[in-house]
Amino acid sequence: MSAIAENLHRVQARIQAACQTAGRDPAGVRLLAVSKTFGADAVRQAHAAGQTAFGENYIQEGVDKIVALQDLPLEWHCIGPIQSNKTRLVAAHFDWVHSVDRLKTAERLSAQRPPELAPLQICIQVNIDGGDNKSGVLPGEALALAQAVVVLPRLQLRGIMTIPEPYEDPERTRAVHAQAHALWRQLQSQGLNLDTLSMGMTADMEAAVQEGSTMVRVGTAIFGRR
Repeated sequence: MSAIAENLHRVQARIQAACQTAGRDPAGVRLLAVSKTFGADAVRQAHAAGQTAFGENYIQEGVDKIVALQDLPLEWHCIGPIQSNKTRLVAAHFDWVHSVDRLKTAERLSAQRPPELAPLQICIQVNIDGGDNKSGVLPGEALALAQAVVVLPRLQLRGIMTIPEPYEDPERTRAVHAQAHALWRQLQSQGLNLDTLSMGMTADMEAAVQEGSTMVRVGTAIFGRR
């Protein structure tokens, strides 16, 4: 068994343990393997161990891997910032985008999504704890953006994504994740059909799962330090 396969099993065990603590079904939490800065061979090893969904922060690097790995049935998620001159690449190659934080970006993705492809699955990035140097709309702006995105023709709005500040206090981390979960529920109560709460990474996946995450984005614990 490869080191990546062993790491995947450990991460899956962590998710299952967190679900057990929270009284959740582990089937309700998807694992997104974040493969940024690791090559196509690392992704192949992870796929051989059963992983099919991969996240990329850097668009050109992600597209290069998507092209190199076309022989594998993989699902690709763009989880990094998107500049206007990169929306066409994202629309043509990725299956999901977690980092939509402006209507202009969503409109470009919708207009540039090739008609032969399925709708692009979208999460709105929310700056849940108001960090000064982070991307994402503020919580109070999320509803308006979601209502604007949901009517765009080549997109399917799935939920929200958050990247909280890395707090040393685990209870503070859980509290921020709880805020994101509450916002997600609030958006659902406004009639939006959302099924995805993308939150939690290597250091805080347990806290995220315990507070309702449906998709954790894990890189270091699977592929190693960058």
